[in-house]
Amino acid sequence: MGDVLSQNEIDNLLAALSTGELDVDEIKDNNEKKVKEYDFARPSKFSKEHLRTMEMIFEHYGRLLSTNLPVYLRKNVQVEVVNSEAVTYSEFSNALSNPVLLGIVNFAPLKGNIILEMASNLGYAIVDRMLGGRGDPMDKVREFSEIELLIIERIMIVCVNLLREPWENVADIHPRLERIETNSQYAQIISPSEMIAIVTINLKIGEVEGLMNVCLPYLTLEDVIDKLNTKYWYSNLQTKLMNQMIGNSKDYSDAQDVEAYITEKAEKSVIRPGGASATDVILETFAQ
Repeated sequence: MGDVLSQNEIDNLLAALSTGELDVDEIKDNNEKKVKEYDFARPSKFSKEHLRTMEMIFEHYGRLLSTNLPVYLRKNVQVEVVNSEAVTYSEFSNALSNPVLLGIVNFAPLKGNIILEMASNLGYAIVDRMLGGRGDPMDKVREFSEIELLIIERIMIVCVNLLREPWENVADIHPRLERIETNSQYAQIISPSEMIAIVTINLKIGEVEGLMNVCLPYLTLEDVIDKLNTKYWYSNLQTKLMNQMIGNSKDYSDAQDVEAYITEKAEKSVIRPGGASATDVILETFAQ
């Protein structure tokens, strides 16, 4: 009888409905079960953990870019990882507009290639800086000349070589730039329906700002996908950090020693004094 309303409760409900205090549609919405859509034509091969680990890897990569690119461009370079997502290759390629700068990168010893896609305005700025200009943005979009592509290729090779260090805790890769394409139709490295992970990085060279998208096919990462989790990546990086960066002979493989060091460094961090995360400490130490 607990579900039966008294006459007094019924009167109160009717009064609330008549005054507008109670919304019938809102009651219906609250009782409906939440259903999550799943597209069986596009099975999710990359978990949130995989994507988060790749963001951490490319945060390290971004620090290397901001340190090394100014040597060639003679201009301050700011790098920030914007986001990561899993899509089909066709969605990625259809979103590209020509002219585009696509660096096809051999990701040996992993099978297949990855793509470094750089915004065309960044390409123009790089060419201008390398030829002694101020790196001003272009007023009009145009095709790149052969000489300009050779100049961009030099910087792209630097970017590709810097990939090795951030990935060393997952795989000992030897990336190599195979070619640069300016037309997306000539960069079909995998089937359009295959799943890829895209890590988007924001680059700012002086006053010119643009995006760099790193396209990582699942087929390329399949052999190391189990290592793309924060626990594996973080534990390997911690041990290597302690042994290589602290500068003494003590073996920091003990978890308590690692935790104590991280805590001490976090309190003194220049990134976020008094509140740095363990990841901040690791990346800060590598940047020193």
